Amino acid sequence: MSAAEFILGLVTLQRAGELILSHTNTRRLKARGAIEVAPRHYPLMVAVHAAWLISLWVFGHDQPLHVIALACYLVLQGLRFWVMRTLGARWTTRIIVLRQQPLVSSGPYRYLSHPNYAVVIGEIAVLPLVLGLPALAVIFTILNAAVLVIRIRAENRALAASREITAREITARQITAHTAS
Repeated sequence: MSAAEFILGLVTLQRAGELILSHTNTRRLKARGAIEVAPRHYPLMVAVHAAWLISLWVFGHDQPLHVIALACYLVLQGLRFWVMRTLGARWTTRIIVLRQQPLVSSGPYRYLSHPNYAVVIGEIAVLPLVLGLPALAVIFTILNAAVLVIRIRAENRALAASREITAREITARQITAHTAS
């Protein structure tokens, strides 16, 4: 087994594990009354990520590793773990909204609205560079950007609507509490 195959094997296992975790978290959130928003783009996102990983296996399985790019990729994995740990049971690959749940504002969310997407942008670009495949880095960065435009717009609309509903419910509770006293 080459070093490239070892790295690709780890990334493949990581992504498979994340899909299982995402499915579990999604199911639990929906059981608590959460709803999925804008699911129509999800198959496109999965297709881009699957094509990226398959392309890396096809073209990069026997390539030498570029150590500096690998170090950058490992830093991105630390950031990915930070995002996932911060979100905990709310981390999912889908847009899931749970009413009356405040937005996460700790961890990397103190600095960025969408730190997970920043990490993914980096991963999509850097892992091909680890394997000496700059053309794949460019192609999949462009494809991922197109999907993220759709995704982030949908997520921002969902978060804005959720904040508006939560604000109305809090105001209604405050009015009720004030009139009851």
